[in-house]
Order: sequence, then C-alpha cells, then structure tokens
Amino acid sequence: MIETTINIILFVMLVVTALAIIRMDKLFAVVMLSGVFSFLSALLFIVMDAVDVAFTEAAVGAGITTVLMLGTIALTARTQKKSPKFQLMPVLIIIIIGVALIYGTMDMPNFGDLNSPANTHVAAYYVSNSATDIGVPNMVTGILASYRGFDTLGEVAVVFTAGVGVLVLLSGLARRRREDKEEL
Repeated sequence: MIETTINIILFVMLVVTALAIIRMDKLFAVVMLSGVFSFLSALLFIVMDAVDVAFTEAAVGAGITTVLMLGTIALTARTQKKSPKFQLMPVLIIIIIGVALIYGTMDMPNFGDLNSPANTHVAAYYVSNSATDIGVPNMVTGILASYRGFDTLGEVAVVFTAGVGVLVLLSGLARRRREDKEEL
C-alpha cells in the first residue's frame, strides 16, 4: 500500500514538473526543472528496484545533461522564442504516440507478477546457475557483468560519451571566454 502511494506521488510530481517545463519561457528554469524531472524518474526507478537504471538516469539525465544544457544556454539565447501561433500537428502526434504506448503496455504482466516470464524463466535461471556459470560470489555483479554485459556496456558507453561531450563543450566555452577577454 505504501509503495503504491509513493508511486502515485512520484508520478504526480513527474506530471506537474513536465507541465511546468512546458509553461516556462526562461531556458535556465527549464534546464533546472529537467534535472528535477530526471531525479524524480530516478526515485521512481529506485522504488521499482531498478537501482542500476536509477543510477544511470541520475548520472546522465540529471547530471551530465544538465551541464550540457547549461553550456548550451551559455552559448545561445537565455529565453525561448515565442511561436506565432498554436500548432495542432505536434500535439496530435504526441497524443497518438502516447495512446499507442499505453495500448502497447496493456497486455504486459503486472509489475512483480510471480507468473511473468521474467520471474518464471530468467530469474530462476540466474539464481540457480549464476554461481556455476560465472563463478562470482555476488550474484548481482555476475548478472550485470556477464548475462547483461552488453546492456551494462551500453550504459557505460552512454555515460562515457556524455562525459566526453561535457569536456568538449566546457573546453570550447573556456576558449570562447578567453577570446572574448582578449578582444576587450
């Protein structure tokens, strides 16, 4: 019961944050609220026992993306340009995609369902065979490093690429500021 309440509270906070992002004109506030949105998403992943995904969301979504966006704002305008009129087509596309995503999840098993394929096949295999297949005493480490190695490699590649992007952006920003000071 308390987990459901926490999930509902986090989802409501996500929706409120998303609506606030949509209504903002100041890009700095949008970037900060996007970081808040990422942290709320990470909390939701933690509640669902997906700590590895939560860590990646917090590091990439809230940390590195926020730095990249702040660097971008430093190189561009600080406020959003007003669009001349309401555009119906993007709203319709978003609604259609949202309905398709909801429809696509209708036949999925409930979260944590003991009879779901993940719990009847994969989890049982991991628990019974990870010690002999991998030889690592920590089952979680063995699963992440061996069975889900490509997934973990992908997450590491995303974090590494985002870090390199931040370094490139910050070095370009520092170079630009030095050039601006030299012109004065």
